Amino acid sequence: MPLVCSVVLVLLALSRVGQGSLQDRQTDFGLQVFSQLARSSAQTNVVLSPYGVASVLAMAQLGAAGKTRRALTSAAGFSLLDRGASRQQRLLQRDVSSEDGVEVASGVMVERKMSLEKGYRRALAKAFQTHPHQVDFTRPEKAVAVINSWVSDHTAGAIPEFLEPGSLTDETRLVLLNALHFKALWKVPFDPKLTQERMFHCANGSSVPVHMMRLTNRFNYGEFVTAEGLDYDVMEVPYEGDSLSMLLVSPIEAEVPLSMLLEEFTSQRIQQWRGEMRNVRRQLAMPRFSLDSEVNLKPTLVGMGLGDMFNLATADFTRITTDERLCVSKVMQKVKIEVNEQGTKGAAATAAVMFSRMAVEEITLDRPFLFFIQHKPTGTLLFTGQFNHPQQQ
Repeated sequence: MPLVCSVVLVLLALSRVGQGSLQDRQTDFGLQVFSQLARSSAQTNVVLSPYGVASVLAMAQLGAAGKTRRALTSAAGFSLLDRGASRQQRLLQRDVSSEDGVEVASGVMVERKMSLEKGYRRALAKAFQTHPHQVDFTRPEKAVAVINSWVSDHTAGAIPEFLEPGSLTDETRLVLLNALHFKALWKVPFDPKLTQERMFHCANGSSVPVHMMRLTNRFNYGEFVTAEGLDYDVMEVPYEGDSLSMLLVSPIEAEVPLSMLLEEFTSQRIQQWRGEMRNVRRQLAMPRFSLDSEVNLKPTLVGMGLGDMFNLATADFTRITTDERLCVSKVMQKVKIEVNEQGTKGAAATAAVMFSRMAVEEITLDRPFLFFIQHKPTGTLLFTGQFNHPQQQ
């Protein structure tokens, strides 16, 4: 049966109220957002699409001016207004979308009576290959249905109810959307006959039973040390085709919390992992799990210095329209992910890798772990996650 992995990120909505490569910089920004979320949710599961966060804020950045533009550029670490950056964004989106099992879509829903600046329309078309769709926000529930239909269409129906009733008002003017649909089977599937119930030791100190999958194979594997001297290991589990893989990361010492590793996560560090991992024979034991998450990104973005764009008095999005003043009302992301013996369907999740010494060394993920799903040719992080406890089935 096909596996569909779906993540949706929305920037909802610009509304009226009474140097590494571009890809590396976007990855670093997405990882900063993930690290902030993970720190504030130290004992809970966290899932995120770094690519989705960076893409939607880049769409907002194209319409920002003055201090708002400078704040977005500073916090994100990149600017699509730089020479050649829009072309890089378009090529990145094309390269990721061209991969079997991955589909990326960008959407702009605009109030039908509001006129957009021609420059903003051209910038969206050049960087994201999208054109605004007119929506009647004076009928908010109909607008919700239109947006939910768009999201459902671009996530193979995995997220049919992205916005809840009442989430838009007649003061909404613009909704920026990014949908990421992911479908992949493991290069070497886990044998369901080897899946056994074992205890998972949660971040809050409790233990719960999980279905632990098991696979003995050759994996890319490495042991690394943080600047503070904490040891951790990284294991790569490839998907069919080898251009997509999941990286599993966990402290070697069981008592070390995942938060102690968050400073490690940069595009450069991930490249170092890939360069130094060895292909070795290991037995991997990891939970079969599914996560369903909705994240409000506004507090995190405010904490990263982007508070002004949420304030009608200070936000400057005059490159989008001069009809009326706009500000961002909220930024949210919904994520669904399922990992089983055949492959992965879903969004981001966090991985912590465990191991014990055996004749064939076993990496046992029976406690919190982090995970990264990466498009290897571009280095793009489609999903990141922190798995602290199993969800009730």
